[in-house]
Amino acid sequence: MPADLPALDTLLLRSGSEAVLLPDGAGRVDARLDRAGLLDLTMEEAGRAVATAAQRLAPSGRVVLLAGGGANGGDALVAARHLSVAGRDVQVLAAPATHPLTRLNRRRLKAVGVSPQVLSPARLRAGARGAALLVDGLLGTGFRAPLRPSMEALIAEVNAARAQGAPVLAIDVPSGLEAGPARAAGPAVQADATVTLMGWKPALLFGEAATRAGAVDLTPLSVPRAWVAPEAVAARLPDALIGFWLPERPADAHKGTAGRVWVLGGHPGTAGAPVLAGVGALRTGAGLVTLHSLAELPLLHPELMVRRHPSWPEALPALAASGLPDALAVGMGLGPEAAEVARAVLAWKVPTVLDADALQPDLAGAGHDRCVWTPHPGEAARLLDVPTAQVTGDPLVSARALQAQMGGVVVLKGGPSVVAWSGGLVVARGGHPGMATAGMGDTLAGVIAALLGQGLDAARAALCAVRLHARAGERAAARHHYGLVAGDVAEELGGAWLDLRATGR
Repeated sequence: MPADLPALDTLLLRSGSEAVLLPDGAGRVDARLDRAGLLDLTMEEAGRAVATAAQRLAPSGRVVLLAGGGANGGDALVAARHLSVAGRDVQVLAAPATHPLTRLNRRRLKAVGVSPQVLSPARLRAGARGAALLVDGLLGTGFRAPLRPSMEALIAEVNAARAQGAPVLAIDVPSGLEAGPARAAGPAVQADATVTLMGWKPALLFGEAATRAGAVDLTPLSVPRAWVAPEAVAARLPDALIGFWLPERPADAHKGTAGRVWVLGGHPGTAGAPVLAGVGALRTGAGLVTLHSLAELPLLHPELMVRRHPSWPEALPALAASGLPDALAVGMGLGPEAAEVARAVLAWKVPTVLDADALQPDLAGAGHDRCVWTPHPGEAARLLDVPTAQVTGDPLVSARALQAQMGGVVVLKGGPSVVAWSGGLVVARGGHPGMATAGMGDTLAGVIAALLGQGLDAARAALCAVRLHARAGERAAARHHYGLVAGDVAEELGGAWLDLRATGR
């Protein structure tokens, strides 16, 4: 396995990863397709994908398609033609076409016997009565807030129709959402499903904005990957790649070769945190896990070794002299001395995970290429000295800023998490809302430490750990549903490992 993870564009070109695009990047790809004479073909492909999704969501009944004047409206017109040719009852409400291909596809739609009607709130309200499905092709990725009053009135009618029982399928992004931020700046369509085109948009992945999109299906389109990769701001990796990276233990392995992990943490009142990290490391295959603490730790797992120390100034030199482990996890419940302890162990240059109390602003620049920082949004906001809403509003920018500030690799935890390293940015897959409980981050820190101890570089260890932890959460949710605790997820790490390995072999 190479020591360094490939840069983002290389991952996108070679691994089957999915691109995350900002509106300007998607626009540049469209412009290149137009210059090559291919944009008409990609609009045809996009419209066919929308028609297929519409058939799946509403196998029968009348489909009302709303076409704005731009390229998004062109996709809706293509979808209407495919649905009509397939024998579906379609009604098209269209704004005056401003895009050349939208005008072309309006003529094509008329050629197969469907004449668009003028788009207005009153016609939308009337058409929505008894409709099996509304298709939102009003606004695309080029939209910038604020909405025009006329468009706001149309969006209000779409949402009112949905409230009366008509499901909504959005094209690319729900109208009214800006594709870049992870927040809804104003009124927007509430979709039941979204067909997004060419690549993911940040608004479909994070926070309040993503809840507007419903179930999202990516249609990559037949666009050269070499054109898309340079425009991507992040990637979503396939499970097969994660499974391929997971270490494979040889038949002659023993506990001394499977990774020795130390967990430094615990303080009166927070003694459970390092234990959870230790369990996460054990369940991820670490051969020997030792908890080092000033507190009396509960021995929940007899397989964990525990050493209590009188003070960190005494303990750290002795630990360094005793022979360093393969990986460290530092900070879980560590308490007020965390910054000093973290700075000392970072100087050892051992692969290290820094979590919780070890996430201190005065450690900026102390990271090295074998360390992983794991803040949640509140901790990230403190590190960056910004409001938490700024972090959650643009996790991609925040993760990049954290990596530049702290060094090493950053896992900005969330739903989903973002992994940043010097060569790129990845949005993790999967997980479950029930994982929003105390102790999940401690377990994740142990998972990362175990993978570091088994020889993965920091970026791969973070990427594999985040997906492994999320997959374990999915499995735990199938058993316990909403009320998950960290121990439930730890128990599923072995099964999650098998799931991912099965996709990568």
